[in-house]
Parts: sequence; structure tokens; C-alpha cells
Amino acid sequence: MQDNGAAHKAIDRIGQIGQICVIMQAPTEIFEAIALQKCLLVTYNKMVVTLAPHILYTRHDEMFIDAVTVDRDGRPPRELKLGTFKLVGLSDIKVLDEPFEAMHGLYDQNDDKYRGVTLFAVAPESAAA
Repeated sequence: MQDNGAAHKAIDRIGQIGQICVIMQAPTEIFEAIALQKCLLVTYNKMVVTLAPHILYTRHDEMFIDAVTVDRDGRPPRELKLGTFKLVGLSDIKVLDEPFEAMHGLYDQNDDKYRGVTLFAVAPESAAA
């Protein structure tokens, strides 16, 4: 019987390289908006939406952002909440000169769904204080 240890290491390495490639596929506007805590203007499901993006992460080899919707088609939402947006569904992405405060009451950087899959996020609450 043949030892497949080397094959497993090669597969693990390919997975790591794949993760690096995933990061490179995210639009730079996403990173800029999260880093500078500026809103994004995007088209999502044929609607123009202003988002306050808090985190970029992967799930099932797809990229997502969790963001607070600031307005949808020119109207504020009924309530502020953190929504999940699949990156491939976002188009016409523009960074606005509209800063936002991280909403740590809605966004929890320690949520299990972000563990080990976070690519980029707003500063943790402890750093923001």
C-alpha cells in the first residue's frame, strides 16, 4: 500500500493557494470601503443599494460580505440589520465619500460563521474604543 501523505500535503497546499486566489478576486472597492469604513453604492438584485460593509468572508468557496443596508432605491430601511450579500451578485460597485460607524451591536466579529473564513473586516470593537 502506498503512502498518500505527500498527496495530502499537495492538496492542502493547493487549497491554501486557492484561498489566496479568492482574495485577489474580490474587488478592491470592497477592501477600501471596509478599511476606511465608507459606504458602498452597489446594484444588488436589480436594486441600487447603499451598504455599510463590515466583513468579507468565504462560505462554500464563495465570497460574501455582511453589511448594513443604509438605503435601498433611495429609501432608508424600516430597521437597521446586518445582511449577507454574495459578492457575485454585486455590480456597479462604487465607494462613496460617506463614512459609517461600525455597528458592533449588529455585527459580532466573534460569530462562529466567521471563524477561519474571514478575509477582511472592520476594526474589532476593542480596537475601535
